[in-house]
Amino acid sequence: MSEAVLGIIGGSGIYDLPGLTDLREERVTSPWGEPSDILRIGRIGQTKIVFLPRHGRGHVLPPSEINYRANIDVMKRAGVTDLVSLSACGSYKSELYPGLFVLVDQFIDRTVRRASSFFGKGCVAHVPMARPVGPLLQARLADAATAEELPFVRGGTLVTMEGPQFSTYAESLTYKALGYDLIGMTAMPEAKLAREAEITYATVAMVTDFDCWHPEQSSVDVASVVAVLKDNAEKARRLVARLAADFPAERDPCPAGSHNALDSAIITAREFRDPSLVAKLDAVAGRVL
Repeated sequence: MSEAVLGIIGGSGIYDLPGLTDLREERVTSPWGEPSDILRIGRIGQTKIVFLPRHGRGHVLPPSEINYRANIDVMKRAGVTDLVSLSACGSYKSELYPGLFVLVDQFIDRTVRRASSFFGKGCVAHVPMARPVGPLLQARLADAATAEELPFVRGGTLVTMEGPQFSTYAESLTYKALGYDLIGMTAMPEAKLAREAEITYATVAMVTDFDCWHPEQSSVDVASVVAVLKDNAEKARRLVARLAADFPAERDPCPAGSHNALDSAIITAREFRDPSLVAKLDAVAGRVL
């Protein structure tokens, strides 16, 4: 297998990743448009790290205006094989309290405005998404959290809403009744695009609030979320540092098939593929095209 390269996408409150050695900043161009920011590339121990703040430094991009395709494309061009998303989320369960990290393994997509695939007219592909999170990557995150004595839960379902507004009370009660664990605004289409790019993906959902269903928290506001974000950000940096320190030198085959998701995904016959779209897919799907 190829060299393992660990990508980190920082969500709300995480706009930098201190502790990188051999650090350089690189502006990677993408045929899919502008990514959220320049890439910060360095190492933690022997592991190559590529960091990108999802909302841009200073938090200038709302969830629906993030160019998810460009972000995943530049990660792929930088050689990323395994991608960890750090995301602030609301909780639908009392036991999933603010400050807890949840290593989710399932997603519900409730977004409506975002381009959710690299493929389309002229080159159609269908990748499997039954297991959207890489089990080995999730297990390594769990080991890192345990080693750092960080409070975490392994497993859970994260629903992604469009935003940027927080939930209505009716929405919050509905999602809670459906048995979902968490709500956020950015996991989709990020996870779908990572699978299309054959990048192993995992989300660390950092709980900041109880949405608005909780009897002691009738609404969510930025001020209360930011207070928890500051503490979560420091814990997230410790988690990443430990994960990187123990990361393998070579990429392992993913039990969920993320490393070869495109092997049988493209259905458009070669002679009918749109050359202009194929050219844009050079990084994402070049292995099979």
